[in-house]
Order: sequence, then C-alpha cells, then structure tokens
Amino acid sequence: MGLEMESMAATIGVSVAVLRFLLCFVATIPVSFLWRLVPSPPAKHLYAAVSGALLSYLSFGFSSNLHFLVPMLLGYASMVFARSHCGIITFILGFGYLIGCHVFYMSGDAWKEGGIDATGALMVLTLKVISCAINYNDGLLKEEGLLESQKKNRLIKLPSLIEYVGYCLCCGSHFAGPVYEIKDYLDWTEGKGIWSHSEEGLSPSPYGATIRALLQAAFCMALYLYLVPQFPLSRFTDPIYQEWGFWKRLGYQYMSGFTARWKYYFIWSISEASIILSGLGFTGWTESSPPKPRWDRAKNVDILGVEFAKSSVQLPLVWNIQVSTWLRHYVYERLVKPGKKAGFFQLLTTQTVSAVWHGLYPGYIIFFVQSALMIAGSRVIYRWQQAVPQNMDAVKNILVFINFAYTLLVLNYSCVGFIVLSLRETLASYGSVHFIGTILPIALILLSYVIKPPRPARSKARKEE
Repeated sequence: MGLEMESMAATIGVSVAVLRFLLCFVATIPVSFLWRLVPSPPAKHLYAAVSGALLSYLSFGFSSNLHFLVPMLLGYASMVFARSHCGIITFILGFGYLIGCHVFYMSGDAWKEGGIDATGALMVLTLKVISCAINYNDGLLKEEGLLESQKKNRLIKLPSLIEYVGYCLCCGSHFAGPVYEIKDYLDWTEGKGIWSHSEEGLSPSPYGATIRALLQAAFCMALYLYLVPQFPLSRFTDPIYQEWGFWKRLGYQYMSGFTARWKYYFIWSISEASIILSGLGFTGWTESSPPKPRWDRAKNVDILGVEFAKSSVQLPLVWNIQVSTWLRHYVYERLVKPGKKAGFFQLLTTQTVSAVWHGLYPGYIIFFVQSALMIAGSRVIYRWQQAVPQNMDAVKNILVFINFAYTLLVLNYSCVGFIVLSLRETLASYGSVHFIGTILPIALILLSYVIKPPRPARSKARKEE
C-alpha cells in the first residue's frame, strides 16, 4: 500500500502526505451523502463527529484530533462556567492556541514545500468554536440594539456536548471550510426552518449543483497543474527575474497570483460539492418560476467575481466568502460604536486578525495590511465615480475601468507576499516593481483629502430629514 501511494503521489507530483490529505478530502463527498441516510438527530450528530475525527486521523494522524480537542474543550468550558464572558475568553484562548500551533509547526513553510499538517483544519475549527461562544454570550443580551446577525445567530440555550462536537467536526467543512453557524447546523440536523419538508412542500435536489461543483473542481485542478510549472515561485529569486524589465516583472507577479488562486478554487469547489450534497449548503429558493434551490452557504468563492472584480471592495464578498462573513460579523461590525460609521481602523484591525489567523509569517501580515490599503484606495476611486454628474457617463465609465485596473494591479502585487511568506522575498518582489502596489493606494488615500467629492444627493436628503 505504501509503495502504491508513493507511486501515485509521484505521478501527480505531490508528496505522500498531500496525496493522503487529498484522498480523505475527496472522501468527504460520499461521507456527506451518507449523512442523509442517518435516521435521527442524535445519530446524525454522532455520525458527524465520528466521521470528521476518523478522516482527520487518516489524513493527519492521531495527534490532529488531540489538537482539535483543545480549543473545543476550552470553548465549551467557557460557555458552561463563564457565560457572560465566554465570547472574549474563547476568542483569546482559541487564537492563542492557533498561534502556538502556527509557530510550532511553521505550517506555511510546510505548505510551500509540498507538505501538509492539521493547522489548516484547526484554523476552520477555531472560527467555529469562537462564533459558537460569542453567540451563546449574545443570548444574554436584550434583542433591542443588537445587529441583525446577532439576532439571527444568538443562542439562548447551551448546545449539548454531542451537538457541539458534531458541529465542530462535521466532515464536509472540517478540512477547508466553509465556516457556518451552529444554529444553521442544528436546524439542518433536526430538519427545522428552511430544511423542514413542510416548508413550501419542496425538497431541494442537490445532485445538479454537486455535479457542477465537481466539474468546476476538475477544471481548476487541471488549469493549476498546467500553469504551476510555468510560473514557479523560485523565479522571484532567480537572477533572470532581475534582468527583466518593469512590465515583464509586473506581468510575472500577476501570473503568479493568478496561478496560485486556482489551487484554492479547487479546494473550495470540493468543499462546496460536499456541503451541497449533505444538504447543509441549502439557503432557500429563488423567486423564479419554477423556484430553484440556492446553495449560498456552501459557496466559498465566486471565481469570475474575483478575476473580474470592478472594485477591491468587492473582493471580500467573492473570495473566501464565509470567512469574510465571519470576520465582518465577529470583528468588523463589533468594533463600530453605536451611531458611528466604520472607518480605516476597523478595516485595518479586521485585516490584522485575518493575517494572524493565517499565521505569523511576515508575508501574511504585509498582505493583509496591503489589503486594507487596497480597499481604502478603491473606495476613494468609487467616491469620485459616484460624484460624477449623471450626464457625464464617459467620465464615470473611465473611473470604473480605472478602479478595475487598480484592483487587478494591486491585488496581484499584494498576493505575492501571501505566496512567498518570507520578509526578504516579499520585499524583494515588491521592490522589483518599485513598490507600485503600495505607493498607489497610499497616494489615493492622501489625494482624497485634497480632491474631496461632494456628498451624494441622497445623503443630503437624509440629513435634512
């Protein structure tokens, strides 16, 4: 068996550890389908917990489940013994343990060199545990004055231990997401809410959407395997790279980022297929005739939305969608004081939390600081665009194109840091194109204090009211 694994791994150009992970990861699809055949909610929770733990063991070894147990027990203990502070306690302890694992395993280096460990799954689990504790904490608050997301997701009653463990280890999202709320998991398991068979008398069929996700996954992996030998990361430190002109170096940065994204598109497409097939991804029906099922909870990326984003502000809505939603609900929105508007501080803090969640590599930190600058700069262009009079469509269209080109340039410049990780390589690649992707957003932010567009008419009308 070992020789067969080595031969198969060599054929597709990955390590045995990565091949083992990929086989277990793809196995989440049939395992998720079998969940539908389990007869009762308690049995479904047990099945979710056992199948997730078993696939983790087969993929990463026994120690992975011990690592998962730590934040799970810390989170549940805080909900039992310190409900009024369980949210902040779990946030600090969960992130603290995750950071410790990031430092100990140096997982980013392992991923770059073709290795794999349980840290990626632990990242997803950490967000689940924290959101559960915060929602249980929110259950103590009065509904008046709460955000819509708080009203929807807060927990009045403590989940049972088997419900909690099933939610944490449910195999469809355990390895690579998407992150979802425990209330949705409980409703899905118990056949309540939108999963109630009595609602609209319809039962959504997952098979068409699952096949589409699998075809998408196959295309993404094929394109990635085609592109990656042509645009190796080692080229950034190759003397030939330094001999190229500015535009060729900038083009290579674009292609490196473009190539790397298809790996993530593949992973998230497999997760999407798994979550759709289980039924958890269902989010309701379209208003078309006849109505069609929507599977938004399973969706973690909109590929065309990323590659053709008209604005940097759109990127969190189309890339790693469920984690972006988590960050918005549990970091960004909660930093905004009542009656105040969110600003650059909230944006930068949210991006910093996202960087720490990914790992303490300089490349991650720089990338997410860059992301905050990129989004702030894009907002400046958008405000100028909105201030253009209605009879000047040509000028407005030019600004739309400028925002698109700006997003394309700064995104692919910035994501080199996310890929290479080290401070030396990140700064060397940025410096090779004269730090254009850093200077440009900063220049736009500063320019916004000089060229201040008038407020839109709607804002004035609201003020007069």
